[in-house]
Amino acid sequence: MKKKLVIVESPAKARTLNKYLGRNFQVKASMGHVRDLPKSKLGVDVENNFAPTYVTIKGKEKILKELKRDAKDSQEIYLASDPDREGEAIAWHIAQALGKKEGKKLRRVLFHEITKKAIQEALKRPGPIDTNKVNAQQARRVLDRLVGYTLSPLLWRKVERGLSAGRVQSVAVRLICEREEEIEKFAPQEYWSITAHLEKKGVPPAFSANLFKIKGKKAELPKKKKVKEVLDSLKGATYKVVKVDRKERKDNPKPPFTTSTLQQEAARKLGFTAKKTMLVAQHLYEGTDLGEEGPVGLITYMRTDSVRLSPEAQKQARKVIKKLWGERHLPSKAPQYKSKKSAQDAHEAIRPTEPSRIPDSLKGLLPQEHWKLYKLIWDRFMASQMKPALYDVTTVDILAGECLFRATGRVLKFPGYTILYTEGKDEKGEEESVSLPPLKEKTTLELIKLESKQHFTQPPPRFTEATLVKTLEERGIGRPSTYAAILSTIQERGYVEKKQKRLHPTILGRTVNELLVKFFPRILDVDFTARMEEFLDEIEEGKREWVEPLQQFYTPFTEELKIAEDKMERVKKTGKTTDILCDKCGRPMVERWSRHGRFLGCSGYPECKNIIPLNSQGEIVRKEELDKSYPCPAEGCDGYLVKRRGRGGRFFYGCSNYPKCRFTTNKLEDIEKGDQKEGPTP
Repeated sequence: MKKKLVIVESPAKARTLNKYLGRNFQVKASMGHVRDLPKSKLGVDVENNFAPTYVTIKGKEKILKELKRDAKDSQEIYLASDPDREGEAIAWHIAQALGKKEGKKLRRVLFHEITKKAIQEALKRPGPIDTNKVNAQQARRVLDRLVGYTLSPLLWRKVERGLSAGRVQSVAVRLICEREEEIEKFAPQEYWSITAHLEKKGVPPAFSANLFKIKGKKAELPKKKKVKEVLDSLKGATYKVVKVDRKERKDNPKPPFTTSTLQQEAARKLGFTAKKTMLVAQHLYEGTDLGEEGPVGLITYMRTDSVRLSPEAQKQARKVIKKLWGERHLPSKAPQYKSKKSAQDAHEAIRPTEPSRIPDSLKGLLPQEHWKLYKLIWDRFMASQMKPALYDVTTVDILAGECLFRATGRVLKFPGYTILYTEGKDEKGEEESVSLPPLKEKTTLELIKLESKQHFTQPPPRFTEATLVKTLEERGIGRPSTYAAILSTIQERGYVEKKQKRLHPTILGRTVNELLVKFFPRILDVDFTARMEEFLDEIEEGKREWVEPLQQFYTPFTEELKIAEDKMERVKKTGKTTDILCDKCGRPMVERWSRHGRFLGCSGYPECKNIIPLNSQGEIVRKEELDKSYPCPAEGCDGYLVKRRGRGGRFFYGCSNYPKCRFTTNKLEDIEKGDQKEGPTP
């Protein structure tokens, strides 16, 4: 008897399906895409409605040959690639490569989770390939090819070979560069605060209240002089409670994860990159080996922007909540969350496939990183189905002379969902509340001390992966399924580097961004990029022909390209000569490039190979580290002093020629005084 053939993308997914389907089925993996645009040329006929030319991807010939052989001998063929645009395109390309027309023998099936029940239900309801999804993917692929295969060679000619530009990645780099410019241009503004530390006589705890108003107007303390005036006016003042406001505040749980919020929270709480999060989530979705139980799909499909949940999943969650935390944590009805307007609501939110499979039961069975991500997804999902947390919030206004102080206290009345989960924060903020004693109006308080503090306004923070993903989503740039690739690409290309979890543009990234913004303002425009995403969504919904946005894009783009070819300045490796002289031979230093960014190289190269590295802002690293440029004072040494950290953690200055020269000093001023020592590194 002929078997039924199921074609998926990955071996892991194939193993999990094999476990559930039995002997009448054969499951094969295509290993992702089997056909794509050619690498060696554009592969798009711009004169013929942007008709793409697809070729078999190198290395996939053998896979396709095996699939054709198996398809020929199969009773039925089910194309079971992932349920999104890319998955739909993979299914369409496989059908084209097999030479099979859709019908009774060849059908499309969608698995939103890899469980026995979901698989059986999907196979009962096979359908046609969604050509709208295929067209949306094709439009994106052609659009990105037009940008990448024309802008990248331009950058090779003008800047450095090997660089790349992308329709969405370049906009992401622009956001990071613009944030850096904001930080550099930021001028801190001084301001002060005054805090009264108070107590109710004989009744703990003592508490603090911040100056809120002066003479009925918002307190503004720009300078120390104003602070002194206020402090003088408060000498001998009586501190009296004039208003006590008590309210119950409800804190609702967050909805279950979408792709974007999962990437953000995994970055905050687990320190995962977006790429790592998606890789681990893919494993959890496709099936992870649980010992004797074999491979099990632990979460639903991880590429989704919907927060919708199936009634069955909510029902299961309520049973678990009742069992683990009691009925008091269950709302009367299962909470419903509203997806954003642009969400593709075909998928559920990301959730565990079996809510009853608690994380502790998987300890030791899953790799540590997989367990952590599963627990994060399970916790968020379960918390989303629990009651809100309740707080008693008390605001107290205290009058002292013409100054009004305010204290806010928050007491947890009922933990609700917080017994399990609270969302991480991108930036650390000040505590929003303090513990207060029982207070009534007209109560007189005793002043412990008045405290004044100087503050300065802070520049906007640099992006983390989490905050960049959040910004990309809020501004409609790219789609959640593309964020991991965007973040990886801009770092791998050397446009952005991560320092202490913050994204910094490199000098290379800033140079490329400056050139692209100048000559391709439309492509680098955030709103234009967001509109293109809307067009792609409309293609998927069948509201727009896939060629239409390409036609709107391409004509003005070719005009911009002509101008850039003619007028874009060349900043290649043979860059401009500087007024900095080589410390080896005395000839001028020249700005040059490597794949890691800019550096200064001697104009006497190759006779003199001296180089001076530049940091991401284009500053000389040596000077930045030393504040001054100090040659090593050791006799006969041509090195420079470099700031280093000793074994005890303290800093010292040592010769750049170490270990050949072992000169060290703790203070640069010692050199000027002639107080220097020579010895081993501290």
